[in-house]
Amino acid sequence: MAIFPIRTFGDPVLRMETKPISEITDAVRTLAQDMIETMYDAPGVGLAANQIGISRRVAVFDAQDDLGARVMINPVIVDTDGEITREEGCLSVPGYWWEIIRPEYARVTALDLEGNEVEYSGDGLLGRILQHEVAHLDGGLLLDALPKRTRKRALRDLRDEALGYT
Repeated sequence: MAIFPIRTFGDPVLRMETKPISEITDAVRTLAQDMIETMYDAPGVGLAANQIGISRRVAVFDAQDDLGARVMINPVIVDTDGEITREEGCLSVPGYWWEIIRPEYARVTALDLEGNEVEYSGDGLLGRILQHEVAHLDGGLLLDALPKRTRKRALRDLRDEALGYT
């Protein structure tokens, strides 16, 4: 098992749409296990492969619901419903939290490590994680979900931090 460094805001890999997994091999299974270990070490509740520099469509998550870590290969959001505002952070934008408006409920289809189609759905933390991780795999960041004025302020804060002004 390996713990990978997490790529942070400004790294171009975070903005690239990831490539689907065409075959689930031992290398993919090892990647998923390493991602789970990295997620827990961070600590976080979700991690997309591009957050560790691998542009492949794999994400892992643990919604703290006693089901433990789960893997999503080639996930697709197939349904959302409602709307809720909650504070949300991201391992790739460490130390920052913002009020984010997202659908309250999400349903995702994906493949598991055996190649079986699985479905994850829920509201609350699970619904938020599903949307957050799929957005990463599509080249999105938490910042994209912010209202324009808040996003401008967040980008200014991140720039100032990178330049050592904070």
